[in-house]
This record gives sequence, C-alpha cells and structure tokens, in this order.
Amino acid sequence: MRFEHSAPVRAAFPGLVAGVLVATGITPDVSAGPRVAAFTGQARTRLSAGSEAGFPEIQAWRRAFAAMGVKPTQYRCAAEALLRRLRIDGNLPRLHPLVDLCNAVSVAYAVPVAALDLDRITGDLTVRHAHGDEEYLTFAGGVERPEPGEIVFADAAGRAHARRWTNRQSGWSAVRAETSRVLVVVEGLHSTADADVTDLLDTLRTEVAVLWSPPAAHALLTGARPAFEVPSVALPPQEVRRSPPAPGGGSRERSRPASR
Repeated sequence: MRFEHSAPVRAAFPGLVAGVLVATGITPDVSAGPRVAAFTGQARTRLSAGSEAGFPEIQAWRRAFAAMGVKPTQYRCAAEALLRRLRIDGNLPRLHPLVDLCNAVSVAYAVPVAALDLDRITGDLTVRHAHGDEEYLTFAGGVERPEPGEIVFADAAGRAHARRWTNRQSGWSAVRAETSRVLVVVEGLHSTADADVTDLLDTLRTEVAVLWSPPAAHALLTGARPAFEVPSVALPPQEVRRSPPAPGGGSRERSRPASR
C-alpha cells in the first residue's frame, strides 16, 4: 500500500509538508491521560495569548480552504476545530487512547493529525481531488458523495476516508477498540511546516513507543519525496526498508477520531 498526495494537490499547495507514521499492536487498554493532559496544557497556554484564528498554522489552512472554494469559518480544518473546542469547552472528548493522544498533540502544535485504521483501507490511499463518485461514510452511518474537485483521502475501492482535506474523517476507517494497525498522517502548510511537522512526528514516535511499541515505519513527505510505502508486515524500526529513489530524484517512503 502506498500513501501519497497527488501531483495536482502538490502543485496547488507547493508548501505542503506531511509526516506519516505506521503503528502496530495498538490497543485501547493503556493510560494516555497524563500525556494527553501535558499536550493539552501546552495548547491552553498558547490560547491564553489569543484565539486559534490568529495562529499562523491555522491561517495557512484557512487560505488553503478558501483556495479550494470552501468557506473556512464554516468548514474548519481539524486542528482549528479542536482548538476552538478546547477554548470554548475547556477540554477535548476522550475517544480512544491513540485518538486522544493524536488530538492532544494536534492542538499543542496547531497542526492537523489524523489516525486511520489500516485494515479498513483498500489498496493505495491518495490525497486527491474527488471525482464525485466516491463514497464517504458518516459517523451516523449515512453515505455521502464528495463534491467533484473537493480534496479527499481516497482509496482504491473508491472510498473517501476524509472530506474537505482535513475537515471530516470517515467513520469507515476511524480508530476503534478493535483497531490494531494505524496510519497516522500529519500535514502542515505554514512557513515553518518543515521543522514543525518533523518535530511533531518525532513527538508522536516517542509517545507511541512509550504507550505501545516503537512505530513500524515513518517518513517526512515533501514535493521531492511525495510517497510512502506502507510495510505489509510490521518490521522492527532498524529494519524499515526504503524503496529506490522515485523518478526525478525523490525517494518513496511511503475524529471523528484523531482530528479529522
């Protein structure tokens, strides 16, 4: 399985930086509370100086949503929606230890983080413009069709695993109690996204290793390295293989849980 952003998406948003991580052996019976509290506390500290709407990370996503023809105050990116909820309600919902961790790290960095059940994804997963015939399963069990041109996470079976890019994750691949293998996706568009996404990815790797086991694979994706090959079998971190360089010099590595 490969995860990547399509060439048209990359062309439209050349500043996009993404981090991906594969975690295995995920279970719901761990205590993530102290770590969730620590990251949420970081977000509260930042919010005390001003609302999330003024954060450069959020402003970059608002510009992207406007460029997609989506009203950014009607459909907020995942990180903004979580930060807004934290500011108004004072806390975030508890859903699953991994989801709670991803949400807490997301608000700490003001960067969208999504966790998807790998066993619920068919074939390659591509962030691309929708054709309009994809199926999106809501958390209520209804089926929607994304608007043509809308940016979605689409798999080989024609399922949309997220709508409006980082706005709404599908109920189909959301992390649940029986989830064992997870693909975590982190995406930034702001000017310091390269450093921030790298730092966030390192943070998640550390936290997942403490609570479960070291991630099976991870990678930072940019225009020069746009794809990530998900290992079919979990490998110890020192044995994660990387595919040969892609044409053009790049290499291929390959919520509402998580924050979608």
